[in-house]
Amino acid sequence: MSQYQIITDACADLPVKLVEELGVHVIPMSFNFGEESYTHYPDEREYTAKDFFDRLRNGDMSTTNQINQAEFTDVFESYLQNGVDVLYIGFSSALSGTYHNSVMVAEELCKKYPEQTLLVADSLTATLGTGLLVYAAVQKQREGMTIQELYQWVQNERLLVSGWFTVDDLHFLKRGGRLSGTAALVGTMLGIKPILRITEDGKLVPMEKVRGRKQSLHILLEHMEKTFRDTGDQVVFIVHGDCPDDAAYLKKEIKSRYHIKRIVTNNIGPIIGSHTGPGAIAIFYIGKGRN
Repeated sequence: MSQYQIITDACADLPVKLVEELGVHVIPMSFNFGEESYTHYPDEREYTAKDFFDRLRNGDMSTTNQINQAEFTDVFESYLQNGVDVLYIGFSSALSGTYHNSVMVAEELCKKYPEQTLLVADSLTATLGTGLLVYAAVQKQREGMTIQELYQWVQNERLLVSGWFTVDDLHFLKRGGRLSGTAALVGTMLGIKPILRITEDGKLVPMEKVRGRKQSLHILLEHMEKTFRDTGDQVVFIVHGDCPDDAAYLKKEIKSRYHIKRIVTNNIGPIIGSHTGPGAIAIFYIGKGRN
């Protein structure tokens, strides 16, 4: 079996300790506050999630950048030219052009390195949903799957990764075009909290609305209960926009309801956080599908 490296991007929001445990390569991504540009790494060496969300709370707005083709080329070639095959598992193509850039680069590098294998897979999910798929892929790699087998496994299993979100600040959904200005204004006045999910085609869409933060967290747990597969060895990922108390509440509830092998929590990084805002929170797990 040939050696191969699993690569993902900073949108996977994997905690740095888990990145080290898994041995995956995470491609950093950049974001901006006005003319100031920063790079997001798993170890937060340039900017912490806490500082990032504090700036959003203070009214600053951030923008994000795709991983460009030159960046993909540099990372992929660093392995291919040393005889190491590459499997990249990327952020949903429905939410960013980053995956498309990886496809374009892969087409060229496969011609340049015909004896090596470079495969790119669309996770059709985001943040720790991509992280959960990467986590599961590493387990399969360690069990002995070849790169071709693992690529096919990702294609077949990715829609079993279920993700449910709620957000605290409707302004960010309005900014992203998922909510009208009027709906955001009225919803804020009434304390409305939308419930969103990742769809079969990798989009983040609103599904329902509830009153109040606590109720929105209860609804996340209700949706999980309907679609969760309690196999006894599940790993659940919780990601949050600097609201650790809410994440701890969800973790406690999930542990009390199911036979969970492991629960991983982390902050939403600046790339996703720019679009979901402070107070966003999501649960990811292996479910029964996204129908």
